[in-house]
Formats: sequence, structure tokens, C-alpha cells
Amino acid sequence: MRKISKKQMPLMPSKIDHPQAKELNNISCILDKNPTIYKLALQDLSPNVQKSKKGAKGMTAEQIVRAAIVKQMFQFSYKELAFHLMDSVSLRRFCFIGIADKGFKKSVLCKNIKAISPKTWEAINRCLIHFAKDEGIEKGREVRIDCTVVESNIHAPSDSTLLWDSVRVLARILKKAKELFPRSGIRFQNHTRRAKRRMLNIQYAKTKKQRKTYYQNLLKVAHDTVAYSRDAIDILQYSSDLTAMSLCNDLAQTVNLALRVIEQTEKRVFQGVSVPSSDKVVSIFEPHTDIIVKDRRDTFFGHKVCLTGGRSNLITDCTIEDGNPADTELVEQMLNRQNEIYDRFPLKTAFDGGFASQVNLDTAKGMGIKDVCFAKKRGLHVEDMCRSQWVYKRLRRFRAGIEAGISWIKRCFGFARCTWKGLRSFKSYVWSSIVSANLLTMARKQLA
Repeated sequence: MRKISKKQMPLMPSKIDHPQAKELNNISCILDKNPTIYKLALQDLSPNVQKSKKGAKGMTAEQIVRAAIVKQMFQFSYKELAFHLMDSVSLRRFCFIGIADKGFKKSVLCKNIKAISPKTWEAINRCLIHFAKDEGIEKGREVRIDCTVVESNIHAPSDSTLLWDSVRVLARILKKAKELFPRSGIRFQNHTRRAKRRMLNIQYAKTKKQRKTYYQNLLKVAHDTVAYSRDAIDILQYSSDLTAMSLCNDLAQTVNLALRVIEQTEKRVFQGVSVPSSDKVVSIFEPHTDIIVKDRRDTFFGHKVCLTGGRSNLITDCTIEDGNPADTELVEQMLNRQNEIYDRFPLKTAFDGGFASQVNLDTAKGMGIKDVCFAKKRGLHVEDMCRSQWVYKRLRRFRAGIEAGISWIKRCFGFARCTWKGLRSFKSYVWSSIVSANLLTMARKQLA
């Protein structure tokens, strides 16, 4: 008979029979079989620190790695991650958080997860790839290589918005410095509202003459704010206070970026000179961001990422490029990295059409690769690339599979857009997404 309510809840929850719980359990088993992963993470978490029995123990290397994987798998913010690690029985069990443990604050999670360097995440991925080889999941005999773009967490850049960003960031730092050190003699006028009005006027200007007039006004505001900032730097740089030194450093970095934005605006708007992509500043907040143009029509702001995948759908390797190098320049590098991972070159390789060239074909053949497939021939003959037309068509279909893999990582692991700040964190974010995706792929293969 159905009851109105349940008077008493069980003290211990029963084992959860759910697909995600099974996947987490399998991922946990894979991590336990590779204890080297935690040793690698510990090197970043505790550099040159002597062991002491005093004070709080903090998160273990095991807990931090597992928490990072949970964050990427479920696309939690740090606030959401802190809640679910307190609330979810499955996630607490996965991260080895005991019943009596309170869990961890979002600041603690953020600090510890971001402490793991990109090189460590790469080493962790290679450790997993070697495990997959030993388990017969991925032998690395057939590989497919393609490039994609991971975007930075910035708004669409324009000269007017960049000038406004420069003014408001400098004004914010100056305001803070003046409040903390009222007797220092820092003086400035906050032109943030004026800069915003001029930025909006530029966007909605009907004629070029109007737009140039507003640009002149906005540039004057930017120059004045930079002048205030330089005066403040001269005052703060002689202070022994750590806060003053930090503010001085922030001002100096932002002033350098602001001057570059002013220079490129003057060249583009008033001199009619085009600025090379490599010299452009596209964000005050993420200055490392590159301009990536794909297929001569789509423009992205982030970093070009080259991925190598295997028949098992594992991402065996990844490189985060500086600038926007042509795909044809990356073939030798990616194949040599496969040799580093497996101590041999693959037997068959499939590339996107952008990698196709006679030089790259000769390079791959010189490495002993029997069959090389480019999705677009670009003047090359099938007989030169593969042993037969049938092999070429098979490798071509095999290459198309990496597109689905890239789409899956972007949709489910946040690979489309990095939400972490700074170049180091950007690279860590990319690698942690790849590691999480590979762990889930391996777990699902074991469950299949």
C-alpha cells in the first residue's frame, strides 16, 4: 500500500545503479591503476615544500585531479562544483570525500585545480595513452589529424571597445589605489562614463566624419587616463607595500596594452594603415589571444589547436599553437610527437585537406608511413599516397570521424570556449578537457 511519507531515511545510501555512476566507477578504476598521475600532480601542488604535521592537511593530489575531471565532465562552475561535491553521494565517493568531511570551498577548488600546469596535464594524458596501449584500447597504428580553434572568453573586439576597456580598467585600478593610499598624492579624473558614451557614439555614427570626430574624443580620453596612470606608477613604484607593488605592476601592464591599442587605432582609423594580425591587441583582459581565420571567411579569437586521434576515438596528442600557422607547417611536428609517444611512427595517417602538399607527403613516406591520406588531393595522386583506391577511401572515411570527436568535446567538455584567465590557464583548460574526454571514452569502451 502506498504511504503518504517516509518517516525515516536510510543512514547509508545503497549502491547507485545508473549509467553515469558506472562511468564514474570505471574512471575511478582507471585512475587507481595509474598512480603516476597523482605523483605528477603533486609536483605542481607542493613544489619545494617540507612535510609538516602542523596545520590543515588540505586537498590531496588525488582529490584535486578527480575534482578537476568532474568539473570538466559536467561543465560545472567552481561554485557549482563546490555544491555538488557537498551534495552528491556519487561525486563525493569519486573524489574520496568522507561522510564526515564538509567538502571544499570554491576558492580552494579554484586555487588547487589551476595549480596543475599544462605540462603536467599533457604528461597525465600520455600516461593514459600508454595505459590504453597496454590494455589494447588504442595501438596508435592508425591516426587522424585535424585542427580546430578554442576561443578565449572575450567579447568581439573593435577599436572603440578596446579603447573603452583600456580606460575603464585603468580607472578601476587608479580608484582602488587612491582609496587604499589616500595620502600618496594620486590624482585622476574618472572618464569611464565619457569613454562609454563615445564608444556607443562611434558604433551608431551615420557618417565617417562623425565617427572620426568621436574617435578623436575617445583617443583624448584614453591619452589622459594613461597620463594619470603613469603619474600613479611614479608614486607607487617606490613603495615597499606589497599591495602598492601589485597595483603598480597591474597599472604598468595595462598601460602598455592601452598604448598598443591607441597606436593601432590611430593607424587604422586616421592613417588608413592595416595592422598585421600578429601585432594586434584584441583583448585587454586576454592579451594572449590570437586572430584565427578559417577558410578565409570565419574569424575566431583564441588559439589554434592541432589534435591527433586514433581508431578508438581517443585524443592521443594535442598542440596549442602560437599565432595562426598554416596546416601544412604542422605535419612533421605532429608525426614526430607520435613517434615520441609510441616509439614508432603510425602505419596509416589521415589528414584534413589543409595539410596536403607534396613536401608533407614525401616527409610522411620518408618516416616509413605506408598509407597517407589527405581529404583533398590538391594535385596529388592516390597511387602516390596509398596502396590502392580502396585504402584511400577507407582512410578518408576514417578521417571524417575526428570531426565528430571534436564536436563532442566542444559540446560536452567546454572545448569550444575557454573560461579560465591567462595563457597558462588556457593551456591547462585545453589539456584537462582532453584528459577528461579520454577517461570517459576509455570507461565507456570498458562498459561496452
